[in-house]
Amino acid sequence: MTYAMISRNIKLFFKDKGMLFTSLVTPVILLVLYATFLKNIYTDSFRSAIPQGFPVADTLIDATVGGQLISSLLAVCCVTVAFCSNFLSVQDKVSGTVQDFLITPLKKHVLPVSYYIASFLSTLVICFLSFGACLIYLSFVGWYLSPQDVAFLSLDIVLLTLFGTALSSIINVFLTTQGQISAVGTIVSAGYGFLCGAYMPISNFSSALQHALSFLPSTYGTSLIRNHALRGVFEQMEQEGIPSELIEGIKESIDCRLYFQDQEVTLFHMYLFMGITVAVLILLYIAVYILREKKRK
Repeated sequence: MTYAMISRNIKLFFKDKGMLFTSLVTPVILLVLYATFLKNIYTDSFRSAIPQGFPVADTLIDATVGGQLISSLLAVCCVTVAFCSNFLSVQDKVSGTVQDFLITPLKKHVLPVSYYIASFLSTLVICFLSFGACLIYLSFVGWYLSPQDVAFLSLDIVLLTLFGTALSSIINVFLTTQGQISAVGTIVSAGYGFLCGAYMPISNFSSALQHALSFLPSTYGTSLIRNHALRGVFEQMEQEGIPSELIEGIKESIDCRLYFQDQEVTLFHMYLFMGITVAVLILLYIAVYILREKKRK
């Protein structure tokens, strides 16, 4: 029965032209905006940060900017697209479909689990299509990715999609109208990119805000993608004799190096924190969903 519900939810998502179009167009719009507007800003910022006497090849600068751009796009899409695909659970409540399911002999966990898995798989399809577009973009501006980097980026996308789906699932439990769907979608699309450090590196924020954002798992999700998207670029910089102090400064300026309570957070601990957060959010979502539906009945 769980498989049948997952299949039903996925089919409805891809048949809903409105939700599908919104999910597909968001990454495309972000990629175009990043490439046309933010690219020049990031490039000028990098050039101004490089001391005189340390020439850096244009290809390396372009590759660094490209890696920052695609990491920002993927970090945002894994969450915003999850909200779009997860709105089906709210629409079922609006249309009364959930009430029909509740009078059937379904086990309590089937509905929340099927909504979560279906949303996760639907989001993952969109995010990997976006990932493919990002790789094509990098092949034009500067390719320094190894097969291992691509594999880790894929893992990061899966992990962030799990997180985005869990976060959207918990929020959507409390939504009951079409107006609430639109409001939440607008807020998430506009604000999430700033909170996760995608639009502007967290290193540019005030120390108090940096401290507050260090408690958010989204901060580390963005950093994971950014580290793997730029690892090859930094390695090439070292091979070309660029001072390690300058490379470390660049890493810190674009959130490849993050600190929690003045202690640098390793990639392992970023993965650990994200994994624990996802597990806790999924369990919390299932518990809240079951309790809410009991109350509704």
